[in-house]
Amino acid sequence: MTDAWTDRKRRSFMNLCVNCKEGTILLSSIECSFEAYIGEHICNYILNAIEEVGPENVVQVVTDNASNNIAAAKMLKEKMSSIFWTLCATYTINLMLEGIGMLPKFKKTLDSPKNFTIFIYAHHTTLALMRTFTRKRDTVKSSVTRSASAFLALQSLLEKKIS
Repeated sequence: MTDAWTDRKRRSFMNLCVNCKEGTILLSSIECSFEAYIGEHICNYILNAIEEVGPENVVQVVTDNASNNIAAAKMLKEKMSSIFWTLCATYTINLMLEGIGMLPKFKKTLDSPKNFTIFIYAHHTTLALMRTFTRKRDTVKSSVTRSASAFLALQSLLEKKIS
């Protein structure tokens, strides 16, 4: 399973995780800030990992559906036809939520909690007051994906309004 991300210092990283009966294990992580993040590079990184764990132990590779990953998938299939390449369902669902959130019918509803949350967290006095009334609970979870955060913020605000 691959994951690419950028840290606060704008450095790019790619992680490879292994899912097995013991759980999910981080196999390796590389900084790829100074290399082109292209299909060939991704394919070679994954091939090296497959060789490390043994091809007989690898059934499937999971990535998002970015064009560079699709290119890597085609290259990998040419070299190792026994391995399945699958697109990440979570990534696909996040793209769907992002699209739904842009529809005029939902955009206004989802923008309201987003604007409310931005206002609360931008004003320390207001934030302190809110935390007093919510027993120090925040309105949103900071670790959620961008596309799901609007839906989760709305859900969180509704739950706090009810309680």
